[in-house]
Amino acid sequence: MQKPVKRGNSYRIQVKYKHLRDAATRDTAKECTDWAARRLMELQLQYQEELKKLEQPDIPFSELFTQYYENVGKHKKSSSYIKNYLKRLNYYCGYLANTSIYDITPQDMVALRDRRLKVVKSSTVSRELSLCSAVFTYAVSELFLLKDNPVQVIKKPSLPPPRNQRITDEHVKIILAGLDNYNEEKEPVTPAQEVAWAFLFAMESSMRRGEILGIHDIHDFGDYVHLPDTKNGSARDVPLTTRGRKLLDLLKGRKGKLLKHNSNSFRLIWQRNLAKVGLNGVITFHDTRHEAITRLVNIQKIPVEILAKITGHKTINVLVNTYYNPSASEIAKMLNAA
Repeated sequence: MQKPVKRGNSYRIQVKYKHLRDAATRDTAKECTDWAARRLMELQLQYQEELKKLEQPDIPFSELFTQYYENVGKHKKSSSYIKNYLKRLNYYCGYLANTSIYDITPQDMVALRDRRLKVVKSSTVSRELSLCSAVFTYAVSELFLLKDNPVQVIKKPSLPPPRNQRITDEHVKIILAGLDNYNEEKEPVTPAQEVAWAFLFAMESSMRRGEILGIHDIHDFGDYVHLPDTKNGSARDVPLTTRGRKLLDLLKGRKGKLLKHNSNSFRLIWQRNLAKVGLNGVITFHDTRHEAITRLVNIQKIPVEILAKITGHKTINVLVNTYYNPSASEIAKMLNAA
């Protein structure tokens, strides 16, 4: 380290470490010396970081993402979503797709978040960030390539309040009329009527669409349906109400998969019918889960801990605050009946 050189009324000092250089001007020689000592330490650390980068393999985010998909993502329930995101990684992540994982910072992820929020809903961005976070966590905890996950420290988008849409008898009447005038006393014979049957069964069982589409004849155990494979990865037994049992009896005699639909054909018929009957944007199929859970509490008086076993919720808080949607009038009736 050079000594301070007096220049006019001030002092100037230069500091050098390897190929790294810096200089500063201060009022006194001591100030120059103090600055130089601190700066020399910084340059030494900077040099060490440069050496690390030279030793590190160049791994673009796209390469890490591909490895995550092959080893982890393809085995998840959300594998199709992960695969599609990977296919369009350049569109979603822009320059970050080809950026080394060692160079991606929380600031980069904030910029990505804000850019995506201008294009899609906050819930979509939140899901995308969760996926990116899973990829970086894989690099940290499984591959030991990184020390930190740059997504974990950033603020996630504010999510909209959970839906509290109830399904009324009038909604049911309109939806069934649009689906080939389905009558719940008869076996569904057309694709549209199968969608109508699933709609009614969902409100009795609180089962998800995918769970209903996955029911086979061997899963029917009389007073309950066994679900060997659910969204959260755990098997579940769903007890049947009297009405739910009657609906399932309409499909007796069918072997193998009870409904012919796959998720895409089901979704298309459901969405087209909502548009046709004027309920698009008002009702979603998932609202049946809200409705079923609320009815189980209001009518069947099912305790919440038992309800969680029926619905498959791991977190009671989500069950109570998201899916249980009683109206103020219904709560008033409970209070007065107590």
